[in-house]
Amino acid sequence: MEARDLVRSVKAVGSAGAVRTVRTVRAAWRRRRADARGLPPRGPERARVPGAVVDAEPRPGGGVLRFGRSQLRVRVAVNGAVFWGWDGAGPEPSYALAGRCPEPDPRAVLEPDKDGGWRVVAERVTVTVSRHGAIQVCTPGGVPLRRDLPPRWWEPVGGGAARWTQRSEVAADARFFGLGGRASGPRLRDGVYRLWNTDPGRPFGPGDDPLYLTMPVQLVVADAGTHLVFHDNSFDGTVTLREGVEGAGSGHDRAGTSELRMAGGPLRCWVVVGTPARVAQVWASLTGAAAVPPAWALGHQHARWGFGDEQEVRRIVAGYHERGLPLNAVHLDIDHYDAHQVFTVDQDRFPKLPVLAEELRRDGIRLVSIVDPAVRAAPGNAVFEAGTAEDVFVRDASGSVVRGVGWPGEVVFPDFTHARVREWWGGLYEERIAQGFAGFWHDMNEPTSFAAFGETTLPRSARHALEGRGGDHREAHNVYALCMARAGYEGVREGVPEERPFVFSRSGWAGMQRYGGTWSGAVATGWPGLRASLSLVLGLGLCGVPYSGPDVGGFDGCPSPELYLRWFQLASYLPLFRTHASVRAGRREPWEFGAEVLGHARVALVERRRLLPYFVTLAQLARRTGAPYVRPVWWGAPEDRALRDCEDAFLLGDALLVAPVLEAGAERRGVRLPRGRWYDTATGRAYEGPGQVVVDAPLARIPVFARAGAVIPVRGDHGGLELEVWAPAPGRAGGGLVVPDPGDGWAEAQVERYTVRLKDGRVVVEGEREGGAQAPSRPVRVRGLGEGRGQM
Repeated sequence: MEARDLVRSVKAVGSAGAVRTVRTVRAAWRRRRADARGLPPRGPERARVPGAVVDAEPRPGGGVLRFGRSQLRVRVAVNGAVFWGWDGAGPEPSYALAGRCPEPDPRAVLEPDKDGGWRVVAERVTVTVSRHGAIQVCTPGGVPLRRDLPPRWWEPVGGGAARWTQRSEVAADARFFGLGGRASGPRLRDGVYRLWNTDPGRPFGPGDDPLYLTMPVQLVVADAGTHLVFHDNSFDGTVTLREGVEGAGSGHDRAGTSELRMAGGPLRCWVVVGTPARVAQVWASLTGAAAVPPAWALGHQHARWGFGDEQEVRRIVAGYHERGLPLNAVHLDIDHYDAHQVFTVDQDRFPKLPVLAEELRRDGIRLVSIVDPAVRAAPGNAVFEAGTAEDVFVRDASGSVVRGVGWPGEVVFPDFTHARVREWWGGLYEERIAQGFAGFWHDMNEPTSFAAFGETTLPRSARHALEGRGGDHREAHNVYALCMARAGYEGVREGVPEERPFVFSRSGWAGMQRYGGTWSGAVATGWPGLRASLSLVLGLGLCGVPYSGPDVGGFDGCPSPELYLRWFQLASYLPLFRTHASVRAGRREPWEFGAEVLGHARVALVERRRLLPYFVTLAQLARRTGAPYVRPVWWGAPEDRALRDCEDAFLLGDALLVAPVLEAGAERRGVRLPRGRWYDTATGRAYEGPGQVVVDAPLARIPVFARAGAVIPVRGDHGGLELEVWAPAPGRAGGGLVVPDPGDGWAEAQVERYTVRLKDGRVVVEGEREGGAQAPSRPVRVRGLGEGRGQM
């Protein structure tokens, strides 16, 4: 850390520490007092189970089953997804769903089953319900995938919301994935996982849970098949997972189990069955297509908490240019605000911010602004005074505005669960757009309020509109950031209608991909933090959020040159490629780590720029199909148990397999390859999968493999789009999809489909556009069969 950074850190943190401590203690006391007054006391409770089935009423796509003490609604949608809800719960209203619930499948019929139960048979799934309320999901061939035991409710004797438990069983060989951003994954092992978006208050590692973005979304992968289950409930809860054991106890299998405990809200869920690709597509059809970032947001981005002033930004950008390092965006953190107040600018340090933004844009660099939800509660603050006049801030049960503590000091929070408030907040982005910002980075939106003695959030008794239904923070907390992302996305779209908004958020919930992506948050500097970075991206992608990435080097520590470089190399193959750190952690520019690291980082940056057309293609395909850019290696072969247990490599689309170095001092590493031929992109050597190979991993690069027959769009030497084609194995064909960049606006992208085959020892590439028209002629470089170039 340089001297100016140290001084800036002391000014930003040390001088305000005592005042902030007093404020946080006061905020914690206020929160506890508000909850003691505003929440009903939890007195005696009465347990309830569904009881025996009484009758059934067939309806389109399924029907309603009435039990002695509850009723169950079952419906199969036209997209094949199965919904069920207890106690009359329906699929709407829902923050997760994009628009209205899909129509029921008219071919699915509720009919009697054996032993007094009932079943719904559909094309891709069979759902059976026992006479006491156990629900089993099977493949069309009758192989069980999941069995939910009858649920149990605990209802306050004096009335009020019930808490409930749902225990489920899966196959003994099944593996659990998902639940949002988890540092300990991507495979979720035995343990308890909380469903409550949480700022850990410190840099986190693999052992920390929960984190900023949790979702009640599980992907379960077993020999019999893959299924996704989503419990549409935003209340606080826990998921207890226990993997099964095959041949446990006299040769019998012990099933894997998942126990969900929720503090309130409806017991309703969606289940999707199929291949991982089909599950992702159906899930996206339910929760919405992923927002496509502009092409510049798929390049390298640089951020720092503590740039200082405009000249420091120019110095950093000049450093990239002088060293021949590609750079696409610069992010300004809270220190560019006036006293940390959102939607302001420190005129002493950034007196001509629009001029700076225009200078950067001419060089192909965009400016991105941090946006926190907390608004400084002080006279003279225009945002606070306007919000007070519009009555947009969260209130407690007594009607008083809830106050917390944030970076600006005492703060208040908009209620983003109200459409009118979202529209008001979205209008504030006009100030950011006028300052020249092209992208927006939502932070501290769990929401976080600095407080002592426990959780850093709003009182659970705080009141929220919840789209006119009314409720409190127990239900609104987990969807708060989702609603803020919507407000920001819609505001930017209104302010710059000719461009696609770029918004990413630290927190969120199911469906947040409709408005943008996310990043890791304050991941700890260290090799465990590096591994956690990959876990988060993989887990979020499986939950439907394809655009994410970590802070390269960790947020709050000083990485060694080796650790920084290995993190940099990993991130260069992730959707969000961003270097970022706090002012206390020193710098993250590649040249700060020595000449050798700089040289290797330059190679990674140039390769990322070369692969930019491939990332554009993956972004467009994620919108169309729901498939994440970054996928587990088992994506195409979930039945391969060895691949299901592989957590240190990933697929980038269908074409590339990336094997990052996650351990100090490693110069070689083992790589588990899926079935087929794979080429080492550095050496051109071919390997046959499935199986494990050991390859070199020098400090200069990480192992990357290309699938035989792959067609990869790349940036040519002169900036145009070219096709890199990897020779198919003898007797095999290949191919791939290419989506040329349609620009940063709303033009519909044209998909080009290519096939690859061997003919007389030559690689033949043929392409066509959607609708059957011939694809445009593009330069082709064939690899894996003697290096060369050719035309289609």
